[in-house]
Amino acid sequence: MEITLIMQTARSASIEIKDGGRHFTKKPYTVRLNGRDALTTEHTITSLYNLKPDTEYLAEVFDADEKLGEISFKTDYEYVTLDVTKFGAKGDGEHDDTHFIQAAIMACPRDSRIYFPSGVYRITSLFLKSHIRIELAEGAELRAFTDRERFPIFPAMLQSYDETDEYNLGTWEGNPLPMFSGIICGVGVEDVIIYGKGTVNGNSSKDTWWKDPKVMKIAFRPRLFFISGCRNITLQGVKFCNSPSWTLHPYFSDNLKFIGVTVENPADSHNTDGLDPESCKNVEILGVRFSVGDDCIAVKSGKIYMGRKHKTPSENIHIRQCLMEDGHGAVTLGSEMAGGVVKLTVEDCIFRHTDRGLRIKTRRGRGKDAILDDIIFKNLTLDNVMTPLVVNSFYFCDPDGKTSYVQSREPYPVDDRTPVIKKMVFENMECTNCHVAAAYFDGLPEQKIEEIYMKNISIRYAENPKCDVPAMSEGVKKSSRRGLFARNVVRMTLENVSIEGQDGEAYELIGVDELIHKL
Repeated sequence: MEITLIMQTARSASIEIKDGGRHFTKKPYTVRLNGRDALTTEHTITSLYNLKPDTEYLAEVFDADEKLGEISFKTDYEYVTLDVTKFGAKGDGEHDDTHFIQAAIMACPRDSRIYFPSGVYRITSLFLKSHIRIELAEGAELRAFTDRERFPIFPAMLQSYDETDEYNLGTWEGNPLPMFSGIICGVGVEDVIIYGKGTVNGNSSKDTWWKDPKVMKIAFRPRLFFISGCRNITLQGVKFCNSPSWTLHPYFSDNLKFIGVTVENPADSHNTDGLDPESCKNVEILGVRFSVGDDCIAVKSGKIYMGRKHKTPSENIHIRQCLMEDGHGAVTLGSEMAGGVVKLTVEDCIFRHTDRGLRIKTRRGRGKDAILDDIIFKNLTLDNVMTPLVVNSFYFCDPDGKTSYVQSREPYPVDDRTPVIKKMVFENMECTNCHVAAAYFDGLPEQKIEEIYMKNISIRYAENPKCDVPAMSEGVKKSSRRGLFARNVVRMTLENVSIEGQDGEAYELIGVDELIHKL
């Protein structure tokens, strides 16, 4: 069995146990460090903590007394540790520790650690700086205040002095709008790792941030973790919960890693997406567990203004060994994607109890830069997902979302407002206990989906299926046990695709120019 090293800091490491499991290993294993039992794990991505800096380690994986694999690594150098309690933070769950923690962050030298021992630290916004490591020990919780007046405001757009450029700070749902700074916030920083077994708790409720969630009160709701214009940022192991809005929101950032973290928000919380990379590139999302009130992962690239001006797609995103439980979509693209999404791969994941597996949300008006291409889903297990695959070119978001221009199934002229969907590949997917439809692909009549390739996919339905709409657009009727629906596709390949137990036809194909069907 192969064991690989995913990452290491001076005090932690993450390894991958490759026994063929998806998110979970096929059985529990014991991990030994330098000959001593360290932990028992059931996760393919396993993190190790309480390590010593600048030290050689041998990690061995055992099934009972049988050694299955090993990996050697050396932890990083560390200069000093700054304990936040030495700076005045009390961690008693009552006092405001923001100022004391911020002092520790600003005083931290390169190659050093900011350390949170066990305790509850009340905070508003903490601002990151470059070249730091932050460890939240087991039992350490950063618990946010919820009073709006305590939070800094990020203005939406600031004009440069010579009026040749602009500086965007605040953002809300793909538009430049004023927002409160994130609970953990970074602007223009690089080389930051936040890790450990602790928790970042937004402390939100229906009496605070989730009350009247669409109304801007002073500014729009903060994110639990927000970075803008950053690079080389890693989150490892930490739990993020009860976010005011989107939980993890990297914005126009590069080279990001999310490894073994947990994202939890109540199922009825508003707009609490798990992870929303927006106009980001080179993103690895590995071994993460999501259970949220909206989409688990929502890849974005701005609404019309930001997409057209900056033309910055989200690209080269790799999602694997993740668990998506409870959410509107397991992996969603859009709807704010006017800059496009390209080169996205999702593999070796489990989707459970989400409304949809893949959820593409686009519409007329997103523009010619709103290109979706090289989208790959493979080696996936879906259980109790209402509709496994949804591509909706008529998503009725925004004030004009239900106008005839957006919703008409008649062709419009192709112009600068017309989005594009190119190639999508779906392979090796086992879908059980589906409810609404096997798949729902609805392309624009004037700009058809260029290619859908499906291979080795099995779809079975729940005994007592729920009835709902497969896609949020006008004219889509509620259904249950519906087969595969595809409309306005240039080329569609179905190879070893099995649909069993549907009501009615297994395939509803309308306006599919070329169909390659192999049993």
